[in-house]
Amino acid sequence: MKNNKTRFLTTTALMTAVLCILGPLTIPIGPVPISLANFAICVIAYILDTKRTVISVCLYILLGLVGLPVFSGFGSGVGKLFGPTGGYIIGYIPMAIIVALFVGKFYKKHIACIVVMEASTWLLYLIGTVWLAYSMGMTFSAALAAGVIPFIIEDFIKMVVAAFLGPVLRKRLSKFTSLEEA
Repeated sequence: MKNNKTRFLTTTALMTAVLCILGPLTIPIGPVPISLANFAICVIAYILDTKRTVISVCLYILLGLVGLPVFSGFGSGVGKLFGPTGGYIIGYIPMAIIVALFVGKFYKKHIACIVVMEASTWLLYLIGTVWLAYSMGMTFSAALAAGVIPFIIEDFIKMVVAAFLGPVLRKRLSKFTSLEEA
């Protein structure tokens, strides 16, 4: 039992660290930068179960909230979370839930996983766009143009890479993460 608790804590913390390393890496292109956080979340969903994936994402957000520079562009704090991109950060939680629930069962079905990751990304887009429009005093269509349109292709590429990299990492790390091979 103790070994399982240790493994739970260790793998969750390790994947939180991965998200904290990849999340700040961005390419600024406007009010919403290109970030690797959504890619990291999708890959983490292959490695951990749903509970640990969601805990990992929540810990990432809490670490950023208390001041660690883990958000896009090495940002952090309440201002970043409630700033223009805060809706996208909060959107990581439902994205993680959806991806992890599906990938946990169907991780070998690449196309289906890509479709689910894309759908969860569109939910992230919706939450982020509504918040961007509200916080910046923009129309929804202007926020969509600034916060979604520039990211559609690159986010799709990230999901495709995650769908093929995820199962490889899952298999290689399964003895450490306690996931059973189906």
